[in-house]
Amino acid sequence: IRMRVSGLIMYVLAVLSAGYGIFVRAAGSGTSFFLVWFTLAVVLILFGISLHIRLWKKVPVWGRRILTGIVVLGLAAFVIVEGCVISHMEDRGEDGLDYIIVLGAQVYKDGPSPVLQYRLDRAIEYLEENPDTYCILSGGEGANEPFPEAQGMADYMIRQGISEIRLVQEMESMTTEENIRNSMKYVREGASVGIVTNDFHMFRALQIAHKQGVNDACGISAGSMKLYLANNMLREFFAEIKFILLSL
Repeated sequence: IRMRVSGLIMYVLAVLSAGYGIFVRAAGSGTSFFLVWFTLAVVLILFGISLHIRLWKKVPVWGRRILTGIVVLGLAAFVIVEGCVISHMEDRGEDGLDYIIVLGAQVYKDGPSPVLQYRLDRAIEYLEENPDTYCILSGGEGANEPFPEAQGMADYMIRQGISEIRLVQEMESMTTEENIRNSMKYVREGASVGIVTNDFHMFRALQIAHKQGVNDACGISAGSMKLYLANNMLREFFAEIKFILLSL
C-alpha cells in the first residue's frame, strides 16, 4: 500500500510539473527553460511506475545506496544554493551611489518584458531618491528582440521622467558577465556602484561582479512575478551550478 500511495504522489507531482511548464510556456517566458518542467514530469512518472511495479525492491542494495546518495547530495546542493539566493532577495543597496547598473533582459517592440520592467521601475525609484546618481543600462540586441535592450530601457525610463543626461547605454552585452564587465568601462575609478536586477538573480549577479574584481558593488533588488518564481528559482539553481563548475 505504501508503494502504491508513493507512486500516486509521483503521478500527481508529474501532472503539476507538466501543468506548470505549460503555464510558463503559454505566458511567454522568453526562454526554453520551461522544457525542464516536462523533463521533471517524465522523471516523476518513471519513478512512479518503478514504485508501482516494485522495481526498487529488485535493485541491489549497493545500487540503492548509490542512488539514495545521489538524491541526498542533489537535494542538499539545491537547499544550499536556494538559501544563498534567498539571502540576497531583499538587498536594498546604499544611498548616494555614484552609479547603478541595470542588467538587461528581453525587450519587445512595445516595451520591456515584465522581468525587465521590475528592474527599471526599481532603478527609477532609486534615481528619484538619489538625484546625483548616474544609471548605466546594459544589454545588447538578441535574436528575438527588435532593438538593443539598452535602447528599450532608456526609452522606457525617459518616458517615466528620468533625464536622458543621467542615462548611459551599453549596447554590446549578451550575458550577465558581459553586462557587468562592459558597464564598468563607463565607471570612473574609485566610484561606488550598485547593481539592479531581480530578486532571484541578485546572488549570482553579485558573485559575477566580485569575480570580475568589482568587490564593493552592492545589490539593489527588484521584485519579480510570483507566478514565475518557482521557474526562476529552479533556473537559478542550474545557472549557479554552471557558474561554480566554470569557475573551478
